[in-house]
Amino acid sequence: MTNGRNKGASFERTVAAMIKESLGITVKRDLEQYRAGDRGDLIGIDGIVIECKRYKMANGGHYHQDWWEQVEKAAIAQNAEPVLIFKYDRAEPKCVVRLSFINIDYAGKPDTVTVSFDTWCMLVREFLTYQLQNA
Repeated sequence: MTNGRNKGASFERTVAAMIKESLGITVKRDLEQYRAGDRGDLIGIDGIVIECKRYKMANGGHYHQDWWEQVEKAAIAQNAEPVLIFKYDRAEPKCVVRLSFINIDYAGKPDTVTVSFDTWCMLVREFLTYQLQNA
């Protein structure tokens, strides 16, 4: 049986490599996540908290609500945008973000949307460009 923590750490490294390849940004595992609460799994993109989850069995293709609550709590504590990147065996990774990350008109509303990893990368590029223009 695969150790859950090792499986999670492996997926975190995979996601970090995917982010480096797609965005050219180096992110790393936040080793403090096990000692301190309200932290994501990966650090390195200012203003974004990244939580990664990898599981064998699909939940109807949807994420578990407690996963979202975990990353949202960390994002609120860090005044950042949350993203949940999850993957089930034999499926592509999916990313969950607040709808307001796509359209500011939804700010303050609890709505989320699930997008592909490539779409999330496009949204991150827009987010970072907006941050630079408004710094």
